[in-house]
Amino acid sequence: MTHHSWQEIIQRAYERLDADYRHFLESDKGYFPARSQYLNAFKTLPRHKVKYILFGQDPYPRVESAGGYAFIDEKVEKIFGDKGLSKEVNRATSLRNFIKMVFVARGDLHPEDTSQEAIAAVDKSRLIDSISELRENFEHNGVLLLNTALIFTDKKSSPRHIRAWQPFMHSLLTDLQEEKPKLILFGNHAKALKKALPLESFETIEMEHPYNHTFIANQNAQNLFGPMKLLEK
Repeated sequence: MTHHSWQEIIQRAYERLDADYRHFLESDKGYFPARSQYLNAFKTLPRHKVKYILFGQDPYPRVESAGGYAFIDEKVEKIFGDKGLSKEVNRATSLRNFIKMVFVARGDLHPEDTSQEAIAAVDKSRLIDSISELRENFEHNGVLLLNTALIFTDKKSSPRHIRAWQPFMHSLLTDLQEEKPKLILFGNHAKALKKALPLESFETIEMEHPYNHTFIANQNAQNLFGPMKLLEK
């Protein structure tokens, strides 16, 4: 279910989960992404290439959107449209603000004008245009896209799932202390990891969740993600 470089560490982390919760996961019913998908982040980025772990909250609350990667909305096919961002991106607030932030970091947009008209005027001939390409560019930069809970059932149960996955995350980070990837923490839920998990030996990069409009002009976000060239082919 994972890249061979992760198999031992993921097996050890999985065994730290509560036995009843493991039974629930192995029933593969009533949650998404499915059992075959929720470890996707560990399938496509080998352990030795990880430089950052981007911790989101939990999967998108839609089956068609949740694919096992934090921040990657599988429902989005095209990033751009004739009038700027595609309709799917415009409806996905966090992704929309993230793309705008990258444009500002690139110098294509001014933070005071990130309108559809301004985006439509940007030359996109050398830019990616699919959510899968964005995910691949994250991984080319060594960013592991990991949620604090790997599955979703309903909004009311999200805190329970986040707590249930903490032993898994604790074991994972303990085994990664030698590599010491930098931890990117979006929003309050991810920041709460600092209280629940052993993060003292890791460098953490904290910023508001991209759901907030202020993220577009966040200089720390621009400095971190701008050099990654996430929108470039």
